[in-house]
Amino acid sequence: MSKKIQRRKVRKISNKKKAARPKGKLSKKETAIFKKSLIKEKINLLQGMNHLTNETLKKSQREASGDLSGYAYHMADMASDVYERDLLLKLASGEREILFKIDEALQRIKEGKYGSCASCDKKISKTRLRAIPQTVHCRECQEKEEKKQ
Repeated sequence: MSKKIQRRKVRKISNKKKAARPKGKLSKKETAIFKKSLIKEKINLLQGMNHLTNETLKKSQREASGDLSGYAYHMADMASDVYERDLLLKLASGEREILFKIDEALQRIKEGKYGSCASCDKKISKTRLRAIPQTVHCRECQEKEEKKQ
């Protein structure tokens, strides 16, 4: 066989390999990078939530305020402490929602659906995925979802 024929066969085979991945899908390398990013974000959120719960839920209101004396303290101080505790719990709740979205994104990676919009099935831009790796929608569909709310 001549070298020219061998090159043609190699080109045909390499073109078939390129066509094996559906257009618009992320490569394995890109998917691995996003998976690593999602796992890192999940670990950071879990550590932050652990810190918040240790600061708010595991301490009594009196311990959290730093007032360990037996005397009653002012109602304004109590209100301030309650407000701070409520705010920290809301933050933890918001972080929990992000954790759910991260878990869903990791599941989409396993299923091979990561990087595709859940609404229109178009490719989500890599810039958007880098900014919000747990996103489910492309920019256009996300705007439509936000207008509905």
